[in-house]
Amino acid sequence: MNYKEALSSEIFTIISKASEQLQVKSYVIGGFVRDFILKRGTAKDIDIVAVGSGIELALKVSKLLPNKPKVQVFKTYGTAMLRYKDTEIEFVGARKESYTEESRNPEVTQGTLKDDQNRRDFTMNALALSLNKENFGEVLDPFNGMEDLENKIIKTPLNPDITYSDDPLRMMRAIRFATQLNFDIEAQSLLAISSNSKRLHIITRERIVVELHKIVASAKPSMGFLLLQQTGLLQQILPELIALKGVEEVEGQKHKDNFYHTLEVVDNIAEHTDDVWLRWAALLHDIGKAPTKKFSKKVGWTFHGHEFVGSKMVYKIFKRLKMPLNNKMKFVQKMVLLSSRPIVLASEVTDSAIRRLVFDAGNDINSLMTLCEADITTKNPKKFKRYHQNFNLVRAKIKEVEERDKVRNFQPPITGEEIMKAFNLKPCREIGQIKEAIKEAILEGEIPNEHDASYVFMIEKGKKLGLQLA
Repeated sequence: MNYKEALSSEIFTIISKASEQLQVKSYVIGGFVRDFILKRGTAKDIDIVAVGSGIELALKVSKLLPNKPKVQVFKTYGTAMLRYKDTEIEFVGARKESYTEESRNPEVTQGTLKDDQNRRDFTMNALALSLNKENFGEVLDPFNGMEDLENKIIKTPLNPDITYSDDPLRMMRAIRFATQLNFDIEAQSLLAISSNSKRLHIITRERIVVELHKIVASAKPSMGFLLLQQTGLLQQILPELIALKGVEEVEGQKHKDNFYHTLEVVDNIAEHTDDVWLRWAALLHDIGKAPTKKFSKKVGWTFHGHEFVGSKMVYKIFKRLKMPLNNKMKFVQKMVLLSSRPIVLASEVTDSAIRRLVFDAGNDINSLMTLCEADITTKNPKKFKRYHQNFNLVRAKIKEVEERDKVRNFQPPITGEEIMKAFNLKPCREIGQIKEAIKEAILEGEIPNEHDASYVFMIEKGKKLGLQLA
């Protein structure tokens, strides 16, 4: 089978010419080939394998390109990379690999194309297209990867037990690809992931999170998380989610399975946003329910304060997984903390409650509403419709209050300096008390969000605190 049309870009002609001049064989391999066959759009990175020196081939290609792009050389790994237009092209020499039990970093020796295809993680990623003059565009498929693509199967080229034990990150990649492509993992391969799951401990948290992000960013993230749970990987990565699994019954009263509910919420939100951090918020929005779960004879199962507890757990999870402890984490914390507020408001939409919600959520109010709407997982059509109608009322009220009261990210119209000047004060706690009282009065609707009304209120509050006007 020939795929010359996949190699129509001039870059492949130039790589072919460079290979011929160096008298080495070269091939496009891996993701570019897979995605072309699957019609998944234009690749942003291309892997070239040379039966010889990949570094020398990269340098020769750079010389033949009009703009002579800079070649980054990674001698330790025997690879080189250059940019062509908006595409990264990586060159590597064909190699054999051998692993030790303690590391996923292999010992590398020169090899043939077949050796290089043997070391690939999956049959679909071992597909190669020839860049050589005598068979340009011909597909080399030693493991029936084309058939596996057609049957939507993820399979390892060699024994999956060895493949996953050698490099346990491949277990995460298998699940990530299954989620992204909506493929099945071959039964023997899935079994091998389960039996090798404990090997994940040798993989850095950062590499695991890269794969997690891709699962979270997929069209149906639940597929990946169910596979992670089924194979024993999720317990090692996010035990907080596993803790939500199961239903307890006391005196005939049950609670819902919050693990499966969470996966439904993530799938729901995936239909409405590509924001990976909002999707993370959906994934973690109920993690506080396991540690706060209690049974009361009067009211049944309760999860009091689970939002507050959950928001604190977010920090610990991000730190453990070496995820960024920055504004992204704070956004997820905020979403988890506020995740129940609009639900409570939906039953009684008051101006003051809306003002407080908008003030607390700030610019993230729309993200919060998207999360809360995704949180509706009832299978009762009447309830589903009613809950969404209630949230439409909350959204309408937010818009109305926003336009009128301008409380999003607002600061009290009176500054600390004005308070000090009005009462001839030096820095003291009364200044903070007055500012807080003005803020509360605005949020409660006692005074409008404007300077003059706030100034009058400031004077009255100051007098109540026993302060004298200057």
